[in-house]
Amino acid sequence: MSTENFFPLTETNNPLTTDIDTRTTREMLEIINAQDQCVIDAVAAELDSITRAVDEIFARMARGGRLIYCGAGTSGRLGVVDASEMPPTFSLPHGLVIGLMAGGEQAMFRAVEGAEDKSEWGRDDIARLNVNELDSVIGIAASGRTPYAIGALQEANARGALTISFACARPAPIHDAAEINIAPLTGPEVIEGSTRLKAGTATKLVLNMISTIVMIKLGKTYGNLMVDLIPSNQKLRERARRIVERATSLSAHDAQMLLDQCGDVKTAIVAHHARLSPRDARERLQRAGGSIRRALE
Repeated sequence: MSTENFFPLTETNNPLTTDIDTRTTREMLEIINAQDQCVIDAVAAELDSITRAVDEIFARMARGGRLIYCGAGTSGRLGVVDASEMPPTFSLPHGLVIGLMAGGEQAMFRAVEGAEDKSEWGRDDIARLNVNELDSVIGIAASGRTPYAIGALQEANARGALTISFACARPAPIHDAAEINIAPLTGPEVIEGSTRLKAGTATKLVLNMISTIVMIKLGKTYGNLMVDLIPSNQKLRERARRIVERATSLSAHDAQMLLDQCGDVKTAIVAHHARLSPRDARERLQRAGGSIRRALE
């Protein structure tokens, strides 16, 4: 599908908000809140496609592959934000989840005019990362037509990577460049074309789903506990102790002593439940690929 004659659903006018500027503050808030309600349903309608994407990404990351987001504007920024949160939340090495932004890092804070229109920049960014068949590339474009994201997916396809498109439109040119299509139809925005609103919310929800579930499947949680966090500040150090408390039923004092002895949350939990020394618990975790569940089986 050509981008030239394609008119995105996200650029249409919303008949329910045409007089929003005449409303009271409370009424405007109610309108936006009511419009936001449809985002959850739009994402729910795409759960089959999201399931397939998660399983395919996990299969590749379990073999050492990377997850790469690419987009422009709000779409690109949301990908960068999600990628940047993986190392501190899940102790994931930097470079395994990557956010590519049309226009580079400076575009995170100030728009780089015309960057989204350059498909060759998307191709170049993918080539620069030496993307291969173990990698997964998600092209994010709320409108479904952003040349930068389409170019990135085309280059990723040529290199044998898994390609996934995200757009709040179907059909859309970006879907033609991807193996898996995710398309929550959030409809026209409250302010015509302002895709940082409903489309941006849908993007955030879906990226959260994908990255979180992939991390769970990689053994980065124990139940709903964030056991692979990096305790880099006081808040996270306290959270680490509380996680050990919950997972072992120890007192706060004993949990902290165990954590100090073992050096990290996962080793502490395995050492307690398997009645192992910190060294033996750490070795068992390594054999289990870092999964507490498998280490305790």
